Amino acid sequence: MAKGKAPRRTLDSYTLRHINKTIKAGDCVLMRPAERSKPQYVARIERIEADARGGNVKVHVRWYYRPEESIGGRRQFHGSKEVFLSDHYDVQSADTIEAKCTVHSFKSYTKLDAVGNDDFFCRFEYNSATGAFNPDRVAVYCKCEMPYNPDDLMVQFHPACIEMTAEEVKLLDHYFCETCLSEDPKKLQNSLASSVDLDTKVANSYFLLVL
Repeated sequence: MAKGKAPRRTLDSYTLRHINKTIKAGDCVLMRPAERSKPQYVARIERIEADARGGNVKVHVRWYYRPEESIGGRRQFHGSKEVFLSDHYDVQSADTIEAKCTVHSFKSYTKLDAVGNDDFFCRFEYNSATGAFNPDRVAVYCKCEMPYNPDDLMVQFHPACIEMTAEEVKLLDHYFCETCLSEDPKKLQNSLASSVDLDTKVANSYFLLVL
């Protein structure tokens, strides 16, 4: 008679001795890639399980994809620390976890005083089979009408788009493009009152995410 599979149990948490860190469901981690020349994989732990003796620990994960791993590839507006929460689930050995990390919301990431090696951000969910994104469109800014890339300096415009350097832009109190200058003075006054915070940047329109 064939032996049945040994029962496994779910763990509330597990300490990784090789990195001296404790993990639990909901934590984000960096996992060892198949090729050492590749960047570490980013994943969110969904469940941790072990055999009856507490050994052979496995983690059920949901993968984050980097832009270059998606069907459409990396695009100009993708940040260097941007990842997409995919619908790709997997089971891996806990031994392949190399570090814990934090995947911030887009809004939270833009408010960080400093970005560390273990900081990432996510603003899209990604369907790994179809290449579709949710949401499938994103607000655009500046005269170039591109989505916001937190790696680039932008105060409602990119310095390069108005033929200025970043240093010159930082010396400005206000800037209005030719289009804005031709508008109603009341609109200009409202613009002066707006913050440069991402919450109040004025979107020109929306960028449709298609392959």
